[in-house]
Amino acid sequence: MNEFDLISRLTRSLPTSEAVVVGAGDDCAVLDFGLPDRLLLFKTDAVVEGIHFTAATEPQKIGRKALARCLSDIAAMAGTPGAALVTIALPRNFDPGFVEEVYAGMNELARRHGVAIVGGETTTNPGGMLLSVALLGFVPRGKGVLRSGAKAGDAIFVTGELGGSLSGKHLEFEPRLAEARWLAQHFQVHAMIDISDGLAGDLRHILTASRVGAELRSPSIPISREARLAAKAGSAAKPALLAALTDGEDFELLFTVAARDAVPLLDAWRKQFPQVPLTCIGKIREGDGVIIRDKHGARPLNVHGYVHFS
Repeated sequence: MNEFDLISRLTRSLPTSEAVVVGAGDDCAVLDFGLPDRLLLFKTDAVVEGIHFTAATEPQKIGRKALARCLSDIAAMAGTPGAALVTIALPRNFDPGFVEEVYAGMNELARRHGVAIVGGETTTNPGGMLLSVALLGFVPRGKGVLRSGAKAGDAIFVTGELGGSLSGKHLEFEPRLAEARWLAQHFQVHAMIDISDGLAGDLRHILTASRVGAELRSPSIPISREARLAAKAGSAAKPALLAALTDGEDFELLFTVAARDAVPLLDAWRKQFPQVPLTCIGKIREGDGVIIRDKHGARPLNVHGYVHFS
């Protein structure tokens, strides 16, 4: 049983309430507590020693990553973060100075994005450090973006470059909060997700939620320099395209818009965010599954992103 099988099994009978607009199954839960102009977003995420960082990772980068992962999910809903609770689990022989540096990295990113850290929990974990962040945010009514709105004919876009995140990006990425809010304010974004588990996996989350398929153009997929260099380094490395499709922890935005909006969006984006690449990588189609097309023709895409327990 992999991560998504387990999630499906656990979420079959979750209790709900009238306040729940969107529950399990998107980047954040969406809650309506009667605020006249906004809905609340609620997200939790964790980083675990040996999975998301190593014992040799700089402590400030550990704390930064723990919060940034949640911020990226808020971005995927076109929201604004507000306040966080932090749970930290530590081995008995922990170094207090190291833990303070972990918090320093988290605090710096929180201040930059206007996030208040308002408490949390500390506990013991013999297996190593675990840092879990629960984050509240908000989105203006009518401006939130879900995974479930993609339509046949939509253009598929991705920000930034993909693959090779273990070279450092997975610790230092910038959550695309400003970019996502701008998109929602100026264009009708049909569906959006952040790429945490790899393009091949996260695109399928949009397709499943929207009940559609997709066609990707492999020459258009923006492959990072790090992924290309790794592919050239030796036979043990992934091919660069495979890395871009499956590595994960890119934390870029993946979204769809109507085909008629594609060119105006690209033109406006280049003026607004000249330092952040934006690439059209394919289109949404009727049916299901993912087809990838190159100069040799089209074939089903059979690779997936990162999946826990698989």
